[in-house]
Amino acid sequence: MELIRFLKPRNVLESWGRPGAPKSAGGGEERSCPNCRRTTGLDVLKKALMVCDCGHHFRLSARERIELLCGETFTELFRGLTLDDPLCFPGYPEKLSAARQGSGEEEAVLCGEGEIGDSPCCLFVMEPAFMMASMGGAVGEKITRLFEHALEKRLPVVGCTASGGARMQEGLISLMQMAKVSAAVGRHGAAGLLYIVLLTDPTTGGVTASFAMQGDITLAEPGATVGFAGARVIEQTTRKSLPKGFQSAEFLLQRGFVDSIVARDRQKDLLGWLLRLHEGGTADGISGV
Repeated sequence: MELIRFLKPRNVLESWGRPGAPKSAGGGEERSCPNCRRTTGLDVLKKALMVCDCGHHFRLSARERIELLCGETFTELFRGLTLDDPLCFPGYPEKLSAARQGSGEEEAVLCGEGEIGDSPCCLFVMEPAFMMASMGGAVGEKITRLFEHALEKRLPVVGCTASGGARMQEGLISLMQMAKVSAAVGRHGAAGLLYIVLLTDPTTGGVTASFAMQGDITLAEPGATVGFAGARVIEQTTRKSLPKGFQSAEFLLQRGFVDSIVARDRQKDLLGWLLRLHEGGTADGISGV
């Protein structure tokens, strides 16, 4: 059963958009929806928080999502923490350079402190434009440090996941982040502190197999792809056809892996409400639970 069916739309983020997007006849940027195939002006999508009329949720950058949830209350932590080509993998330095230039970020995750609905928390948000938010050594280290920081300050953690999985260019260094972050999540939870996960499209691979599925409360955006191995790999291995909608957020909700699917215009209010309840507050002003 879904936790919630309420809440009002949030303010428009005027900064949303991507360089090099297609132009309409009037000169404005526009986007084509991969679900309904309709082309919509970017200015219209901004007013709808980058959600198409058909319900498709376009991907957001990490900073766009932070602006949506925390606004100006966010303070970034661990800036400058990177790991450059530890295994001398061919072509990796060039990929890192392109990812940094294309995304405007140093790594595939942003971490920091902020307030969601006036409730303080630690927050990490993964950046899809940085090598599809693949998990390398720096990503694991930043998230681990965030949980340690939250434990020291006795703050809840909200994590917005989006990843293609472990970063192959870092080999075992990447894979070991699954255990390292999981251990940090465990210490945070053992201290009685709250961890909320928001699964966004796509959350796959080693991230799904570790900290993305360790939250006390697990939320997801509509239509988000969530899984470990790709559907094609599973079908080729098992030699069986997969059910319709397999690895969608809706499929996982039906099977108890997700507590609620929450549209983008409801996320800030719902997260703030959950954080207030954990602080011992009430649900004043909230209806429809």
